[in-house]
Amino acid sequence: MSVKSLIINPGSTSTKIGVFEDETLLFEETLRHSTEEISQFATIVDQKDFRKNIIIDLLNRKNFDMKSLNVIVGRGGLLKPIPGGTYPVTDELLEDLKKGVQGQHASNLGGILAREIGDELGVPSYIVDPVVVDELADVARYSGVPELPRISIFHALNQKAVAKRYAKECGKPYESLRLIVVHMGGGVSVGAHENGRIIDVFNALDGDGAFSPERAGGVPSGGLIKMCFSGKYTEKEVYKKICGNGGFNAYLGTNDMREVTKRANEGDEKAAMAKEAFLYQVAKDIGSMACVLKGKVDRIIVTGGIAYGAEVIESLKNYAEWIAPFTVYPGEDELLALAQGGLRVMNHEEEPMKY
Repeated sequence: MSVKSLIINPGSTSTKIGVFEDETLLFEETLRHSTEEISQFATIVDQKDFRKNIIIDLLNRKNFDMKSLNVIVGRGGLLKPIPGGTYPVTDELLEDLKKGVQGQHASNLGGILAREIGDELGVPSYIVDPVVVDELADVARYSGVPELPRISIFHALNQKAVAKRYAKECGKPYESLRLIVVHMGGGVSVGAHENGRIIDVFNALDGDGAFSPERAGGVPSGGLIKMCFSGKYTEKEVYKKICGNGGFNAYLGTNDMREVTKRANEGDEKAAMAKEAFLYQVAKDIGSMACVLKGKVDRIIVTGGIAYGAEVIESLKNYAEWIAPFTVYPGEDELLALAQGGLRVMNHEEEPMKY
């Protein structure tokens, strides 16, 4: 019997939804919200009814029978650190999403909306591999400053999805493979996958690994301290330099890798050097994870929007293909990844996780 699922992926100014039958997409829609619409709500959680109503209105306009749904899956939010997997939206998980135990973000609404709609239909609700997935080896948590342990915030949903996709395509259990997964989008995360766990990963958010289109990555800490106490910037302004205005935005005034490549190919030396530095740093991250896996790497998997660039992939291969062969899955199909997570539990291929 097929499984029909409603997938909900809330962003800061949009709500992406998809309806799947097993892994087949029946339809998807990106519902965009104006600043004026969002600004009327004091908190993220206050947006729940607004977003729920527009989802249901869309399904009604499409004459979709919501009673035909078997499961609702929402994007996971800023919960406490948890292992990867598919989690039922229990009362405890729901409360932590509402509180925002690691911060308020629109993705917190994914599980909240899934639970409310699921309860009304009498079907289960889940979240899958939120950004706070934490499977780090204990040794990977050391930073050199006890008060500042390394943390795990990264593109867990896509990293896990492409790793499991590769495992399925090569006919081996994900848990038996040793993989390096490179996600390159607005942020960059490079993870070492061993025995079904991501035992080390460069934090894609605010200060680890390669710079990216919008983020500074790891920066010289002494210089950062001097900047913070220079009196020239507020805390918010410094953080914006690290996350949002860093990387290509800082060097070139664009966060579009296609624009960077175009300018480099047209002879812009500044763009060419920034692009080469980016690839150099990503390759260093790959090399670091190869050491984490003690040189025993089955595959290097490259994914995310930047992976569409043939020149990017060729350059990374020149740096790192001696470590292991490359497989490239361009883009980031979050709706499908969420659907697959719910489907694995519904089909009893995986046990649901306990929060």
